[in-house]
Amino acid sequence: MIKPPKLKPKATIGIINPSYWLAEEKYEQTANIFTDRGFTIVRGKSTFLKEDLYGGTPIDRAEDIMDMFQNPDIDAIICARGGYGANRVLHLLDYETIKANPKIFMGYSDITAFNTSITQKTRLVTFHGPMLVTFNDGFVSYDYSHMIEILSSNAPHVITPPNDLPLRVLKPGKASGPLWGGNLCLLLNRLGTPDELNTDGTILFIEDIGEKLYRFDRMMFQMKMAGVFDNINGLIIGELVAMEDSDPPFGKTSDEIVMDICGDMGFPIVTNFPCGHGKYQATMPISIPAELNTNGGSPTLTILESPVSGD
Repeated sequence: MIKPPKLKPKATIGIINPSYWLAEEKYEQTANIFTDRGFTIVRGKSTFLKEDLYGGTPIDRAEDIMDMFQNPDIDAIICARGGYGANRVLHLLDYETIKANPKIFMGYSDITAFNTSITQKTRLVTFHGPMLVTFNDGFVSYDYSHMIEILSSNAPHVITPPNDLPLRVLKPGKASGPLWGGNLCLLLNRLGTPDELNTDGTILFIEDIGEKLYRFDRMMFQMKMAGVFDNINGLIIGELVAMEDSDPPFGKTSDEIVMDICGDMGFPIVTNFPCGHGKYQATMPISIPAELNTNGGSPTLTILESPVSGD
């Protein structure tokens, strides 16, 4: 894999908005999370644009990504928000140019599409982690400190949950493999396309927000029938935010759905992990070797090597 240069103090961070449009007040209330800590922010043109629901046209957003990768003054690229719209941009990117200009690229939600496509096509490590909107409701020390450690340290890293977000072990065990995943809906939408995620041998993590339980069951079952779970080594279910039941009730909890679909498969499973749309968002380096240990009373995910390069 190609590891991007580590994030250094006072680095210049390019902020882009390659999916849904960004309300100006959202930028103003979150950018200081980085500037107050010594970083310089450069806004991409997509953070100023609105084309229907999006941060500009697909060409605008693709050009913004490419400009950030090619600009030698930009040290890292962080997305402002997710939403919807990445699927219109993926085919417009110049992946060879991205590969030739490796930088930290980070986001979650709809940004899952960019993370998986960039890393699969270029072998550049990307990061499923905090965006500007992560800090809409204020500074979250857990999110920021984990992000900085992952992006700037040369050492392995152990991800443990905060005390008020206990993990739930559905199947004990210990497994290792490259870490891949992201938003369930986005991974599902990639099936049958050139950007489909190859999950063989991986520690797979998935998360989602605002789904009915029956829809979660449908998506998980489709993933199983498509063979997504056939050859994975471990499964992490992130915090499933704002999941709702139906009337009449579906009859299973989200954990019961996971076990109904994956319980007979031979890999460890943990749920309620701090990644995705909840308050707590661990930074997950895509494609980096990791070890999932759900044995004992304190499940952990260990990032086995640094995902960044440089002293």
